[in-house]
Amino acid sequence: MTLLKRTFLVSVLVLMESLPHRVVGAATTTPALVETPSLTALVAAGQLPPVSQRIPQTPSIIAMDGKTKSLGRHGGDLRILMAKPTDTRLITVYGYARLVVYDSSLQFVPDILERFEVREGRVFTLHLRKGHRWSDGHPFTTEDFRYYWEDVANNSDLSPLGPDKRLIIDKESPFFEVIDESTVRFTWSRPNSYFLAALADASPLYIYRPSHYLKKFHARYADEKALLKKAREAHHVNWAALHQARDRLYTMDNPDLPTLQPWLNTTRPPSIRFLFKRNPFYHRIDAAGRQLPYIDAITVNVVLANLIPAKTGAGESDLQSRYIAFEDYTFLKDSEPRYNFSVRLWSTTKGAHIALYPNLNTTDPTWRQVIRDARFRQALSLAINRDEINEVVYFGLAKVGNNTVLETSPLFKPAFRTTWSVFDLKKANQLLDGMGLTKRNEDGIRLLPDGRPMIVMVDTSGEKTETTDVLELIGDTWSKIGVKMLVRPAQRDIFRNRVFSGQSLIAVWSGLANGVPTAEMSPDEFVPTRQYQLQWPMWGKFIESRGKAGEPPDLPEAKTLLSLSTDWRRAADPLVKTEIWHRILEIHTSQVYSIGIINRTLQPVVVSNRLRNVPAEGFHNWNPGAYFGIYRPDTFWFANE
Repeated sequence: MTLLKRTFLVSVLVLMESLPHRVVGAATTTPALVETPSLTALVAAGQLPPVSQRIPQTPSIIAMDGKTKSLGRHGGDLRILMAKPTDTRLITVYGYARLVVYDSSLQFVPDILERFEVREGRVFTLHLRKGHRWSDGHPFTTEDFRYYWEDVANNSDLSPLGPDKRLIIDKESPFFEVIDESTVRFTWSRPNSYFLAALADASPLYIYRPSHYLKKFHARYADEKALLKKAREAHHVNWAALHQARDRLYTMDNPDLPTLQPWLNTTRPPSIRFLFKRNPFYHRIDAAGRQLPYIDAITVNVVLANLIPAKTGAGESDLQSRYIAFEDYTFLKDSEPRYNFSVRLWSTTKGAHIALYPNLNTTDPTWRQVIRDARFRQALSLAINRDEINEVVYFGLAKVGNNTVLETSPLFKPAFRTTWSVFDLKKANQLLDGMGLTKRNEDGIRLLPDGRPMIVMVDTSGEKTETTDVLELIGDTWSKIGVKMLVRPAQRDIFRNRVFSGQSLIAVWSGLANGVPTAEMSPDEFVPTRQYQLQWPMWGKFIESRGKAGEPPDLPEAKTLLSLSTDWRRAADPLVKTEIWHRILEIHTSQVYSIGIINRTLQPVVVSNRLRNVPAEGFHNWNPGAYFGIYRPDTFWFANE
């Protein structure tokens, strides 16, 4: 055998092995450690162990490239404005400490985990960092995973519906094993393509709990009569309700609940000011041996949402993107020199900033027939002058196109963005004529098959004047194809109920939450899976409720989407997943289930001029991204004036 052939064979064998079995995460050498200045007094007083005993044996070492990120210094209090006390959850989002996280390339890498192994897409072996501790100093071990699985997920009082649906594949729960004190394994008979993404989510799947704390509220480990008394004193009906009220890792509104996040809440709600202090047992360090986070504390001040732009412009926030919008940019930019901050513009990564959703499940039989004809949806899309909307409303700074994946997604194809989204009134009129909708009234409005004028009621939550401006421009061009638009604003709950019940013909909302998916991410946003999908709420409810409510999908293309989703879920090969994704996107493109208007709008991000390591350019998205989370706010730091 020649050297070339031998080298090729070895390469093929390595590739074949890498497909069914992946090991992600490697050991690193820990640098000499530096004590955190704000904790030295506690260490000296014996109230905290030294940093060498507070971090795991193999901590997560965050590299600083010297260009976008630099080594920082400890200290400082970060101020953030929020509109609701429940926004404490956003510190969990921003902190973005997860078992597995997305890196800057949107690949899965270990974080809280030291490493993980995936075999055949169905066997997940998770290795914890030895010596890792909860924020109260108690060891974080596989007992916390066992407690979740046996005592929470499979306890009928705490989880009457059973384990989280992201752990269920074809009605099958995983086989859970504790291998040793720092290793657990989840095994399914089929691939679970949701698992890693669920762990890395902005609102993650928590498959562990601080068992040492929560056992005090669990009937298996505490006296049930005493628990009932404690529950009633706290105004809960039983021990399970008490346990659930204490067990809120995501919302972080229980200051007594230990956490693994970089900052922990010290304020009990209700309050208009929440103080988050550094977690002294946090698992990340920098290359110089400093334990992260750099910033000592985060102060969350709760104010009315409509005051947040003004207060941000008055210098009352050090890092703000929540509750400010592009329409605030000019005002904020004018305030820069007076209040020592800068306004950066990050790209949004939703499939569309604004999208229209024709309701395939509307209860009006005539309209249902019309809306379910793809030609009608294609015509409405062609009759939108997106370039005009971009220039008039967004100063030409956005991108136009369908509600689909963006150019930065590896799944992107140009046709996904442009098909049926080019302004073409002639073609739009031809499509409607081809449907037999040729009759018009004296005002030029087309007539429905039952003789009614084609007046489309578009439902909106009415929360943004920007949406009203866009709809007005769309209404002008739709009138040129004989379709009259009326806009019906309502409060969000009423708006949603109209859509869910089938009273709505077309709804307006933002587009796909994730415009930058990879083949490893779920395509469920494109498939009838949830009631909140405004184009097919009844179908989504049927799937979400496992057939107990809603309507079963009855269009061939919708059934195909469901079948492809199942195929994706069962696939382990990334190439197969990519092929499935493209077929799903092609169906969406041709069928125009939603009508995207513009995307890649810009999100103002206000940053104190003292705050370092915040990217000058970035993308601002819930998932993937966790807003600031993917940029690791535990590495942000304050420079001296």
